[in-house]
Amino acid sequence: MSHRVTLLWFNDCPGHEPCRQIVADVVGRVAPDATIEEVDASSDDVAMALRFPGSPTIRVDGVDIEPGFEDSGDYTPRCRLYRTATGLAGLPDPRWLEEALRA
Repeated sequence: MSHRVTLLWFNDCPGHEPCRQIVADVVGRVAPDATIEEVDASSDDVAMALRFPGSPTIRVDGVDIEPGFEDSGDYTPRCRLYRTATGLAGLPDPRWLEEALRA
């Protein structure tokens, strides 16, 4: 089964380019047949429609890759922080994407 990986971001997000590289690296290694879609969620309307929790966000087949992700209901375009094994970070752990693609 081919997966759909979605990278959501907003303008001026410092994590957008590094996250794009994470997606390219992990998808290329683990699921090269996956479709990658990038979505600019800079507008409030797009952010609300996509339930955008902050930038950058990665979803595999519509599901957020962060383990234990809880939707706060706040979809304002903004930077996102992740709770990783090493503390708060502006980028998701690449292993989360790998695990989501292997599931």
